[in-house]
Amino acid sequence: QVHLVESGGGSVQAGGSLRLSCAPSKYTASVASMGWFRQAPGQEREGVATIDIAGSTGYADSVKGRFTISQDNAKNTLYLQMNSLKPEDTAMYYCAAGRPATGTFTHCSGVYCPSLSEYDYNFWGQGTQVTVSS
Repeated sequence: QVHLVESGGGSVQAGGSLRLSCAPSKYTASVASMGWFRQAPGQEREGVATIDIAGSTGYADSVKGRFTISQDNAKNTLYLQMNSLKPEDTAMYYCAAGRPATGTFTHCSGVYCPSLSEYDYNFWGQGTQVTVSS
């Protein structure tokens, strides 16, 4: 079992920035990629960004150019840098890990990247709230 702990959420005004962090308890053969997902009240959970062990990334259209996913292998930590935040970014943000399919998805930054479907991720954190006010 892989335990994920998110941190870094909070309240910010539109146009501001936040950085989320996620620390998995361990890396195992069960983890090839990690991702960030979010869920706003009354809405379905949606994929935000993903990254695999090789560093291939993918982003939802709604956050491209504003959010950056990265990983520090030395610190065993996943990050999501969120800039130019908008009120519609308000949601609970979740870190996820697993072995999702890799392919030439439309959300890929390069040629290949992991899936952004929540059903492809096995391990989830408890979430951290991000609130953006106008």
